[in-house]
Amino acid sequence: MPTTADTSSRAPAPDATLLHRVCVAPMLDWTTRHCRYFMRLLSRHTVLYTEMITTGALLHGDSVRHLQFHPAEHPLAVQLGGSDPAALAACAALAARAGYDEVNLNVGCPSDRVQAGRFGACLMAEPALVASCVQAMRTRCDVAVTVKTRLGIDTQDSYEFLLGFVEHVRAAGCRTVIVHARKAWLQGLSPKQNREIPPLMYERVHRLKREFPELEIVLNGGVTHLDGVAEQLRHVDGVMIGREACQNPYLLAGVDRRFHAGTQPAPAREDVLHSYCDYVEDELRHGTRPGDLLRPLLGLFQGEPGARAWRRHLSEHGSRPGAGARTIEAALARQRQSAAAVTRSR
Repeated sequence: MPTTADTSSRAPAPDATLLHRVCVAPMLDWTTRHCRYFMRLLSRHTVLYTEMITTGALLHGDSVRHLQFHPAEHPLAVQLGGSDPAALAACAALAARAGYDEVNLNVGCPSDRVQAGRFGACLMAEPALVASCVQAMRTRCDVAVTVKTRLGIDTQDSYEFLLGFVEHVRAAGCRTVIVHARKAWLQGLSPKQNREIPPLMYERVHRLKREFPELEIVLNGGVTHLDGVAEQLRHVDGVMIGREACQNPYLLAGVDRRFHAGTQPAPAREDVLHSYCDYVEDELRHGTRPGDLLRPLLGLFQGEPGARAWRRHLSEHGSRPGAGARTIEAALARQRQSAAAVTRSR
């Protein structure tokens, strides 16, 4: 793991340096280091986020394992879950020493388990505490500290409530705010339902950008294609894509050329797979489970002929002992056979 000197006496971190035009959201059980490495093969510039890591896991668990990542994953942000300023500051220092480009505070997750730990979306009700957390984190690390939040919680869902919350984190030195454009119900809805049932209110996020032009405002929620990204970039600084990036990861292959002035054509799926096979074989030699390595590939052919054959082969064989690069090659052969059959039947 990369290391740096102790950051306890450093000055507050400078403004955000990452360009968040397109990001992939932190997602439990999805944005693992293997998934992130695979996504990086599709886009050089998309900002990637870890799964949420709690302060307790880092301070009382295996911090090296939790913070592990491949150098190719940059630009990369870690998302922390917690509400104690001192604990979050210590974890931010660990993340900065590990080499992350950004530390993000989770103020958006509505799950009961997260609320029980007094972090996530419930913290929107305590903006002064969130500001204290941001300020403490900034004094202990030399990378940007950002906040991911919701529009509101329960009946505290007015625009004025959101405005007041953002003003608190802005005053604490946060320069990038990622807003899931739905409010969260802390009781009565599951995390999945909270991603779908509360209505999207993009205009509130757009208005937030107009009222805080000095902040980098990133919109999250409901954007599932690059045309949608382009539309939102007319109003905000960046767009964070959620589960669509996992269910249809090849979406990311068009990001660099369209939103970062890239000159290279989108990488072909087959070329990405060949590169990922090298990574898979190396990870297998270090004891990584095959299923963890192959799961990120399931949606690579989403919407293409042969996609079902591809998914079926990986699902049936990807977790078996001995699965690896040959499993990927066999799944690709099945996909090609199925696609050819579709072509012949037309």
